[in-house]
This record gives sequence, structure tokens and C-alpha cells, in this order.
Amino acid sequence: MQEKLAAFMVLLAAILWGTTGTAQALAPEAAHSVVIGAVRLALGGIPLFMIVLLLGKLNLSHWPVKETLLASLCMASYQPLFFSAVTMTGVAIGTVIAIGSAPILSGMIEWVFLNKSPSKVWWYSTVLSVMGCIMIFVNKESMNVDPYGIVMALGAGLSFACYTFVSGKLVGKHPPIVIVAVVFSISAVILSPLLFLYDLSWIKEGNGFAVSLHLGIVATGFAYFLFAKGLIHLPSSTAVTLALGEPLTAALLGVFLIGEHLALTPWIGIGFMLVGIGMLILNSEDRNIETDFFVSK
Repeated sequence: MQEKLAAFMVLLAAILWGTTGTAQALAPEAAHSVVIGAVRLALGGIPLFMIVLLLGKLNLSHWPVKETLLASLCMASYQPLFFSAVTMTGVAIGTVIAIGSAPILSGMIEWVFLNKSPSKVWWYSTVLSVMGCIMIFVNKESMNVDPYGIVMALGAGLSFACYTFVSGKLVGKHPPIVIVAVVFSISAVILSPLLFLYDLSWIKEGNGFAVSLHLGIVATGFAYFLFAKGLIHLPSSTAVTLALGEPLTAALLGVFLIGEHLALTPWIGIGFMLVGIGMLILNSEDRNIETDFFVSK
């Protein structure tokens, strides 16, 4: 039962992430996508960090510094890599490669470091979900196959896969809210120079302020807290595949809120993703959180 609840938590986190595209579409035109990534980390991590401090939950004794820094670097690098990939290759190609490659890379990481091969159900679910993701974005725009953009998209997928894997180790040692607060605060500090390179006046506008709060507190802080809670009982490869609920949510919000039109192929893709994610939730298995991080094959 715990595994099923954990899977729903991760899926809910993905649904909240899926609102970011719609939120950005409602932001002022002056809001640069890279700056939005930095702002959402700052608003998602620093308030949580203050809450953790006020509640006296931050205990630095035996704190896993190495894993925390690695998770922070992964999350900080994901933002500029993903947004740069989208800029260079377009939303469709950048999103499909970044989000679609993450589950495969996550399974490879588990195989290398934990000597653990993903289950058949994971493979079926991942293939269906990735195919569905590709079908959702197919023909959405003209293709721009920029090799540097593709490398950046793969780097974004690897960053998210590594973040998930390392976070799975951290949540076995400290409360998820503390892990998210510390990791995202450090990530925000790493990306803070970007805030001085771009115009931030748009945040003072009503919709700019509202979008910033939503992206930071709801779609980042709360969403990654749910994601971290789910990682207590799920393998990182399963969690990353469930995270494909993000483009599924984004596509549905685009239809029902933004007024976008989807052809038959994207609707079939949505069906594939629903089946794949449903299979994974119904067959969720508890993860082994006691395996050491640097276990070689």
C-alpha cells in the first residue's frame, strides 16, 4: 500500500511540474525562461529552508555533504541545460529528448551503481510512456535538429536522472522536507548570478508575481517535496518514468486552458502514457534504501 501511495505522490509531483508551461505562458513577455528557472529554485528552496530552520528540523550532524552537493549541482544544471536545449532545438525536440531520455538514463544508472536491472513492467511502461511523449509533441512545430541543442537536452535528462538517484539516497537518511529545502537552496545560490544578468522588473507586475509564486512554491517546493516523499518507497527509475506525467499534464492543460488543438496522433500518445503510467503504479515495488551510493557492479 505504501508503494502505491508513493507512486501517486510522484505522479502528483509530475502533474504540478506539468503546470509550469502554462504558467510561463501567462507570465509577462519580459520574463526570460532561464531567469524563470532561477527564480523558481529560489522561491521553491529558500522559503522551505526558513520553515525548516524555524521548526528546528535542520540537524547537520552526520549530514551527507557529498550527496547533497551532487544533487544540488544536478538540479542547478538541469535548468539552463533544458531551457537552452528548448531554445536551440525547439520545444518539441528539446522536451522529448530531455524528458524522454531521463527514464532510460535512470535505469542505466541503477544498473551501473546498484547492479539492479529494471523489471519487465518498468520496461513496458517506459517504452509506452516515452512513445506517448514523442507522439504528443510530433508535428507540433518544424524540426530544428541542432546537435549542440540535442547534447544539452541529453544533459538535462541525465541531470534529472542523477538528481533522482542521489535524492533517493538522501531521503533514507533525513526527512524529505529538509532534503528539498537544503538542496534547492544550494541550487538557487549556484544559479543566483543569472538574476543579475537579466531584467527582473516583470516580477513586480501582478501576473509576474503570481506566476513566480506558483512556479516556486507550488510547482517546485511542494512538488519536489512530494517527489522526495515518494522516493522513500520507489526506485529512482520508477520515479523518473512516473515523472513523464509532466508532459502529459502540460498537453492536457494546453488543450483545456490555453485552447490548443491536438490531432489524433497526440491523443493516441496521451492514451499510451496513461496506460504506461497506470501499469507502473499498479505494479509498484518497494525500493531498497539501504544500498550504499557508490556500489560498483
